[in-house]
Amino acid sequence: MSGAGARLTAMTRFAIDAGIALRLVSDGRTPTAPHSLVGPAVLRTDALETLYRDVRAGRLTDAEGRRLLDGIATLKIRLLGDRVSRANAWRIAVRLDAHDTRLAEYLAVATLQADVLVTDDPELRAAAESGGVPLGSFDDLLR
Repeated sequence: MSGAGARLTAMTRFAIDAGIALRLVSDGRTPTAPHSLVGPAVLRTDALETLYRDVRAGRLTDAEGRRLLDGIATLKIRLLGDRVSRANAWRIAVRLDAHDTRLAEYLAVATLQADVLVTDDPELRAAAESGGVPLGSFDDLLR
């Protein structure tokens, strides 16, 4: 647990990014019940892009990439892309003076729907810390 006062309870809602989702699927792990996962709808696209790049670069076989992509499709996670999430992402992107809204979408969902954000992405962690978004660790998902 780190960041701006992460609030972990017996039932924590974790916002995660594509990297954490892929790590869960790759490791064959799931959050401990009754914890739940949320993320922006763009998470699936980010996972697809990451896996495709890894296959193209030879870090994964095509079969491995497709298996992990299927794992993302079956991961129990609530993906959000509603009007309120998009409007908050827009405001966050403006505040961050970001060149696009990708990180802001993760932050918006974390702010609106989660107790903590879990990411290994240094840029997303820094943006979360600057905006007062509580951060958790991968291990927190499994406690």
